[in-house]
Parts: sequence; C-alpha cells; structure tokens
Amino acid sequence: MAGQTTQATQLRKGVLELAILALLDKEPTYGGQIVAALAAHPGLDSGAGTVYPILTRLAKAGLLATKWQESPVGPPRKYYQLTATGRDALAAQHTAWTAMSSALNALLGGIDA
Repeated sequence: MAGQTTQATQLRKGVLELAILALLDKEPTYGGQIVAALAAHPGLDSGAGTVYPILTRLAKAGLLATKWQESPVGPPRKYYQLTATGRDALAAQHTAWTAMSSALNALLGGIDA
C-alpha cells in the first residue's frame, strides 16, 4: 500500500508541475494566486506546502523568473513568470501529456471503475 501512495504522489507532482507551468503561461502570478487557481480544479487542489517547493525547483531550473512587487494590501509578493526555457518545457510537457493521456484513456476505456 505504501508503494502505491508513493507512486500516486510522484504522478501528482508531475501533473502539478505541468499545471503550474500552464497557469504561468497566461501571466505573471504570485504563489497565493497559484494555490487558489489550482484549488478551482478538482484533483489539482494543493496547499502552499506542496506548491512553493515546486515553484522553487522550477525557478532554480531556470524555467521561472521571479520578481518582488508591492502589494496594495500587505507585504510585497513574489511573482513568478515563465522564461523562454520554461515555455519550451511547457510545450514539451504538453506534447508528452497529450500523447500519454490519449494512450492511457484508450487502455482504460475497457476497465470498469
């Protein structure tokens, strides 16, 4: 059972990475907005403790640039945006996801849930 949990967690992290890149393709966004946007999609909802480490890893990998901006209410916020490398990664992951999900849907089509 523990092995299944680990596998599900790893799959979820990969899906969340793609979801975050897709969200940031639209406009620069701060972490709280990303958490809220993910929460609006059942199955993708994740807390700050999951999202911020992914953002940090993506930024260290050069996929995201960060910028601090003053907030009209409260302290400054760190905004994230895709770099050119991040856009390339998003395109590659999108292509891989489309192929994989199509193949998996075909395999799962005959299985009763």
